[in-house]
Amino acid sequence: MNKLVVLNHPLVDCHLTVLRNRNTSPAEFRQSVRRLSMLLAHSATAELSTTDLPIETPLQPMTGKKLLNRIGLVPILRAGIGMVEPMLDLIPTSEVWHLGLYRDEATAKPVSYYSKLPESSPVDVAFVLDPMLATGGSASMACQALIDWGVPSIKMLSIIAAPEGIAKFQNDFPQIEVHSCVVDERLNDDSYIVPGLGDAGDRIFNTLHS
Repeated sequence: MNKLVVLNHPLVDCHLTVLRNRNTSPAEFRQSVRRLSMLLAHSATAELSTTDLPIETPLQPMTGKKLLNRIGLVPILRAGIGMVEPMLDLIPTSEVWHLGLYRDEATAKPVSYYSKLPESSPVDVAFVLDPMLATGGSASMACQALIDWGVPSIKMLSIIAAPEGIAKFQNDFPQIEVHSCVVDERLNDDSYIVPGLGDAGDRIFNTLHS
């Protein structure tokens, strides 16, 4: 697990507590996802390349920095959408490419239903966004699609991960970094993360009773 980065920070702990609480409203849940996504972004973007940018401050000229490479944000629909806006706030020049995957409840395997990745001109760095890394199936399918596209550098960002999902993902892609706020205890018999937070998509989009 040498490519696993788990955040260890008191703010992460506090926002995770709000996220896990079954009484947290959808609006509060989305805000916690946003805040934790920004903390994850701080971790995952530390090695981005920059180039010099000459500017003038109100007092004098100086040389600043700007990002060098094309950045792609790849949310796994639908829960990953909740992580896009905070990433765009930090990297407003990012391209957003959506991948639609859902879990077959009978098999717990991912099923692809939407992809608009172009056939050429891949981004330089892609951040795959999914609040939950449970079985690892969806994450692996998404990263394989990006590898097939030709993306040279990929990082996986998840708010909560399960040991089983991390093991599968790192077995499939030992070269890809996984950034997570926390690694929970296990998956239950229904392949949900325990203690977890329930279904992230339902809680983000307030569809628990649909």
